[in-house]
Amino acid sequence: MMILKLVMIYLLVLTLATFIVCGIDKFAAKKQMRRVPEKTLFLLSAIGGSVGMFAGMLTFRHKTQHWYFKFGIPAIIIGQVVLVLLFMRLFA
Repeated sequence: MMILKLVMIYLLVLTLATFIVCGIDKFAAKKQMRRVPEKTLFLLSAIGGSVGMFAGMLTFRHKTQHWYFKFGIPAIIIGQVVLVLLFMRLFA
């Protein structure tokens, strides 16, 4: 049960962090400042921040024209939901 709580806290923190990074990147794009590399955005998404990235895409209208974000982030979310459900089944 404790492991499950730690995983949920980890996912929440990473989701918020990824959302913030997405917002920072959108701000940088508008101001023509140094950008967050797309690899970093995908890495944050892959290690658990995909919901934050998707929320950032919708909130900031950021990266919505790139097919690899448009379809890649939802695919990562689906994969992570499956993993969380399997994890819950094993440790709950």
